[in-house]
This record gives sequence, structure tokens and C-alpha cells, in this order.
Amino acid sequence: MEFKDYYKILGVKPDADAKTIKTAYRKLAQKYHPDMNPDKAAEAKFRDIAEAYQVLKNEQRRAEFDELRQYGSRTSGDFRPPPGWQGARDFQFSQEGSSADFSDFFNSIFGNQGGFSQAEFRQASNERRGQDVEIELPVFLEETLSAFQKTVEYTLQVRENGQVKPLKKHLNVKIPQGVSEGQRIRLAGQGAPGMNNGAPGDLYLHIRLVPHPLFDVSGHNILITVPLAPWEAALGTKVTVPTLNGKVNLTIPAGTQTGKKFRMKGKGLTSSTVTGDLIAIAKVVMPAKPNAQSAEHWRALAASESFNPRREWEVSS
Repeated sequence: MEFKDYYKILGVKPDADAKTIKTAYRKLAQKYHPDMNPDKAAEAKFRDIAEAYQVLKNEQRRAEFDELRQYGSRTSGDFRPPPGWQGARDFQFSQEGSSADFSDFFNSIFGNQGGFSQAEFRQASNERRGQDVEIELPVFLEETLSAFQKTVEYTLQVRENGQVKPLKKHLNVKIPQGVSEGQRIRLAGQGAPGMNNGAPGDLYLHIRLVPHPLFDVSGHNILITVPLAPWEAALGTKVTVPTLNGKVNLTIPAGTQTGKKFRMKGKGLTSSTVTGDLIAIAKVVMPAKPNAQSAEHWRALAASESFNPRREWEVSS
């Protein structure tokens, strides 16, 4: 008979606490459960994992196993319980089944403990973690400047009295400062409930930045287009530019071209590690319908100026 080291099966140390053992079991059970893993060897692996957990989660069984483990680690070849081991007595099963659901090693150790029934083993085998839930959370740019509270509403499908029913949930969630587009926030245990005492799933919030009427986002920087009249671009001016938390004055030098960028440090998006900038991009805008007097000024300017905006074309042709 093969000696089974339940600690090695779960991948934990002999001095692991109950929480560590439970976490290891759930992780392995999720990986090897026959419903999740089509590999032919997965079912046998899963049964070993469930058996190991049923022993190590119980203080009395674990103490007996620890005692026997010291003996088993010194044996070679086929394992046999030491003489006088109480576990060699007849195994008392409840009416749910037979000892076929347990390994020979388990039967030889705990064969006198009818309290551990096949039904208990089946419950462990059917324990399922609840599904994770993922929802999108719209966030305004102004909200990202500091941590804030957000109410999240979502619906879970839960089984009650053999029927699947919707369950609406409302959570007040603290959103950290500086969240960005596509960021995921995990809320442990707020997903769908588990089955047969399985752990609940998690809730994941996907941050979606709401489009702003004035600003575009590039990483932690925000961009704004600054419209300029032709004479403002030609002569220079001062412009009041909006930001996410107030207004700033921007000096436009004479001769500013469309596409010229002006960087305002620290006026972008802020996280715990990075503070972005506000980038103002100049755009010369012509009046849609100039009046007669303005048209006359433009004609006079055209007659007096020798400036040719397409001079590069002549050089390259």
C-alpha cells in the first residue's frame, strides 16, 4: 500500500495553518475538478486532493496523521500501519455508500472513524467556487483626481429551493485615486455564491473613463484644443484655459502655428505614483462668415504681405 503524504498532495508545509490548507485545497480543486479539467488523470488527482483536505482540516484526524507520518517517512516500499494502530479496525460507513470512495491508505488509518462518511467526501468533491462577475464602471475624469465612493449595482443568479433566481446587489465601493482606462479592481467574495460550501467568486470592476467634452486622455496626460483667431495667433495673446480642477492663464506667443503644443506641468491625471500634465494644442480658426469690413482688411493684408505658405512646394518641385 502506498503511503500518502497529504501535505505534499496539497503542496503545503506540515506546520501550515488552517487558512493556508483551505486556500491550497480550493486552488487545486478548481484546477483538477472533473467538470473543469478534461484530462483523464484529473479525476484521480482531484480525489486525492479532496481526501487530503478532509484529513488535514480536522484537528483530530490531522493529529493522528502527523503521528503516523513520522513512522511512514521512515519506511520503504509498501506501507503498513505500525502494530497496534487503532485505524486498522473495521471501517464503519454510513448508509450513503461503501469504502470504495476512499483510498486503501485512508481506510487503514481512519477505518474506525465512522464519523467521516461517504456523504462528507461527496460534499467535498462537489464543493464548487462561485463564478467571478465582471462589470464596467463609468468614471468621470474629474473623479479620478482623488479617492471617491461609487455605488455599484449588479445582479447575480443564485439557486434557491432548486430554482435559479436573480439577486440584486448594491455596494458602496471606494475607488482609489488616479484610476485609468481599462484598470481592473477586484472585490473579493462579492461574486456569485459557491455550491456545497464552496467559496464565493469575486467581483471585478473594469474602469471606463467617460468621454469628456473638452479633454482627451493620453496615459496620465490630458489634451485640450485651444482655438485661436488668426490675429491672436499672429500677434500673440493670453488665453484662459480650463483644467480638471480650475482654470489657468496661458500665454500665446506671436506667430503661433496650428498644432503648437503648450505643456502645463501637474495639471493632468494623478495616481499614487504619477502626475500627468495638461497639453494645450493650438488651432487657428477662421471666422465662418467675415463681414465686409473684415474682408477688406484681409485683402489689404494679402496685398502687403509677401508670405507664401506653400514655398516648400516650389523648392521641392
